[in-house]
Amino acid sequence: MAGSVTVADLVKNTRLDVYHGAELLADKAITTSDISRPGLALTGYFNYYPRERVQLLGKTETAYSKNMSHDERLMIFRKMCQLTTPAFVISTGLPVPEELVQAGEENKVPILGTKMTSSRVLSNMTNYLEGKLAERQSVHGVLVDIYGLGVLITGDSGVGKSETALELVKRGHRLIADDRVDVYQQDEQTLVGEAPKILNHLLEIRGIGIIDVMNLFGAGAVRQDTDIDLIVHLENWTPDKQFDRLGNGEQSRKFFDVEVPEISIPVKTGRNLAIIIEAAAMNFRAESMGYDATKVFDDNLNSLIKENSSHDSHKH
Repeated sequence: MAGSVTVADLVKNTRLDVYHGAELLADKAITTSDISRPGLALTGYFNYYPRERVQLLGKTETAYSKNMSHDERLMIFRKMCQLTTPAFVISTGLPVPEELVQAGEENKVPILGTKMTSSRVLSNMTNYLEGKLAERQSVHGVLVDIYGLGVLITGDSGVGKSETALELVKRGHRLIADDRVDVYQQDEQTLVGEAPKILNHLLEIRGIGIIDVMNLFGAGAVRQDTDIDLIVHLENWTPDKQFDRLGNGEQSRKFFDVEVPEISIPVKTGRNLAIIIEAAAMNFRAESMGYDATKVFDDNLNSLIKENSSHDSHKH
């Protein structure tokens, strides 16, 4: 399910100033991440005016409006300030046209501003809104930041995911979410995971109950969200199950349009899962930087076979 955003959220998270209509911010909902640059609307063309978007006025739009008469500006801004319009944002510290203030007050549309350039504030608002309004998928698992890599630990209930996460936190890594992870696609290659609000910073350990990780281990032990770079699937070990021993089995899991690499780790009494997952994360990072331990092993093995073959041929 996609999140919901109010203009108050947008102001707080993208460092905007409120010029007019502060009392309206909490009740004004934003339903799309698209931002409108209403140049055509200023010329009087309203056939395709996206009234449900945040409207951004920069140097070009305000310069154009200055060439209009007071009555023309008021008429145009009244048409632009619809009841479903979330807000107007004036960039680059430009003065707010008095006609826009009047039209905004009449139709309950807040006027916001920033000293940032149009391109910068457009990027900030779009990135924030895309993250908040993106479709979400709920995944059963634990998400931990290990050496800057987002590792999603999955597996059957009772396999030891939360206990492993607790040990990883003790080893200096950071918890994002326990039990349930809300996942959304940020762009074509990036998947982001975060905790549902009700589970923020909490970890459930069988026999102890719920613990507050931030309270026990400090603010450095938690994160709000992270990209998901690797999935580690924990499976109970059985003699008949074949597990990858050389690390050359290419597995992945798809969320939305993003493929995430996945490895399966057998769970057996006496195995320290936290250290194994830590090593898996470091190995994954080394591979992404071009170092492949499996290839090194294969090369060493081939060299040894050649050496032995050559030695045997000399004997004969």
